[in-house]
Amino acid sequence: MSSIPLTAAPNRWLTLTIVALAQLMVVLDTTVVNIALPSAQADLGFSNGDRQWVVTAYSLAFGSLLLLGGRVSDLIGRKRAFIIGLIGFAIASALGGAAPDFGLLVAARALQGAFGALLAPTALAVLTTTFTVPKERARAFGVFGGIAGAGGAVGLLLGGYLTQDLDWRWNLYINVFIAIVAIIGATVFVPSIARQGERPKLDVIGTIFVSGALFFLVYGFSNAETDGWGAFDSWGMLTASGILLIAFVLWIRRAAHPLLHLSVILDRNRGASYISIMLAAVGMFTIFLFVTYYLQTALHYSPIQTGISYLPLVGALILAAQVGTNLLVPRLGPKVLVPIGMVIAGTGMVLLTNLDVHSTYVANIMPALILFGLGMGTIMPASMQTATLGVDRQYAGVASALVNTSQQVGGSIGTALLNTIAASAVTAYIAAHAPLTPLVGANAAIHSYTVAYWVAAGVFAFGAVLAVLLFRRRGQGLSLHNAPHTGRIPVPEAEPALAH
Repeated sequence: MSSIPLTAAPNRWLTLTIVALAQLMVVLDTTVVNIALPSAQADLGFSNGDRQWVVTAYSLAFGSLLLLGGRVSDLIGRKRAFIIGLIGFAIASALGGAAPDFGLLVAARALQGAFGALLAPTALAVLTTTFTVPKERARAFGVFGGIAGAGGAVGLLLGGYLTQDLDWRWNLYINVFIAIVAIIGATVFVPSIARQGERPKLDVIGTIFVSGALFFLVYGFSNAETDGWGAFDSWGMLTASGILLIAFVLWIRRAAHPLLHLSVILDRNRGASYISIMLAAVGMFTIFLFVTYYLQTALHYSPIQTGISYLPLVGALILAAQVGTNLLVPRLGPKVLVPIGMVIAGTGMVLLTNLDVHSTYVANIMPALILFGLGMGTIMPASMQTATLGVDRQYAGVASALVNTSQQVGGSIGTALLNTIAASAVTAYIAAHAPLTPLVGANAAIHSYTVAYWVAAGVFAFGAVLAVLLFRRRGQGLSLHNAPHTGRIPVPEAEPALAH
C-alpha cells in the first residue's frame, strides 16, 4: 500500500474550533427544545398529542436525510456544503423562534433537521480531511467526540437557563448567533480542497431507498413511543423501513455510482465503530430521559437545576475523551478502549438502579453520572475516529454521515424501546401494589426507571462483548496512526477497492 506524505493543514486548530461550534449547535438542538416545550405549548396553545412533533419533526428530517447530506458534501465540496448548512440552520432557527403558531414551529424544526443533516456529516468530514498528522488527528477527534457525547447534556443546561431566565424562543434564536460566528470563521479559515478526478454523480435511486428507510425507521420508533408497538403506524413503518433497507443494499451492489460503497461499512473496524456509537446512543438517551424525570419529579429540581446536574457528566466525558485519544488509543486501540468504555458506562447505569424516593443527588446520582461520562468519553472519540479512518476521500462525507445516522438510530430505538418497557413496568408495579396512593405512584415511577437502567446496562454489556469480537487487534488492517489522509486513501487489501 503506497503512502502519501502527511502535511499539516494551515489554520487547522481554528478549523477545529469552527467545526466543533457547528457540531455543538446541531447536537444540543436534539435536547435544548425539550425543556422549552411546556412554555412553547402554553404560548402557542397546541395539544399534548401535538407536542411530540416539535421534537419528532427535527429527528425525522435529520435522521432520514443524513446519508444524502453526507453525499452532497462529497459532491459540492466540504467548505461550500458546510457554509450552506450553517446558513440554512440559522434561517430555520430564526423562523422557529419567531413562529406565531404550531404549524410554522414544526415546519421550522423540520427545516432545522434537514440542514442539520447536511451540516453534521460535513463537519466531521472537514475534520477527517483537515487533520492528517496522526497525533493531531487524535487530539482533534477527542474534542469532536467529547462534544458529540456531551452536546445533549449542554442542551439541557442551556435550555433550562434560556427558558427560565429569558423566553422559550431563545432556545432557537441562540443558534443564529452561533451560526453567524461559525459562518464567518468557515469563510476565512476552513480550507477549500480541490476535487481530484472526475466529478462524482448522485445516486438518486439509492438516495430515495435509504432516505425512505431511515424516515420510516425513525418515525416507527417515535410512534411506538407514543402509540405502542401494536399500532400500524409503528410496526407498519418499521416493516417498510426494513424492506427499503434491503432494496438499498441490493441496489448499491450493482449501481455504477452508489450512494454508499459497501466496503465502507463491511470493514470490521468501521462496522464495529458504527455499532458501538449506536449502542452508546441508546444509553445516552436513557440517561437524559429518565434521570431528568427523576430529578424533576422526585427531587423537584427546576429546569436550570436539572441542567446543572449534568455538568459532572460533561466534565468526566471531556476529560476521558482527551486522555483516551491522546494517550490511550495510540497505545491500546479501539479493541481495548471501546469495551472498557462500555463496561464503565454500564457500571454507571447499574449504580442508578439503586435510586429510591430517599436518594440524594451528591451521594447517589452524581457518582453514576461521572462514571457514565467517563465511559462515554472512552467510547465515542475512539469509535468516531475509527469510523472515518481509511475511507476514500470521495466517500468521506457519507462515511461521516453514518456516524450521525448511528447516533440518531440509537437514540430513536433507545427512547422508544425503553419508554415502552418503563410504561409496562409502571402498570405492573401499580397492579401489584394496589390501591394507588401518592407513595405507590412515586415508587412505581422509580421502579420503571430502574427497569430501564437495567436494560440499558445490558445493552452496554452486549456492546462490550461485540466490540471485543468485531474490532481488529492493533496491527491488523489500517492502524489509527499510520493511515494517510490526503488524496485518495486506499482501503485495506482485504477489502475490495472503492469504485470511482
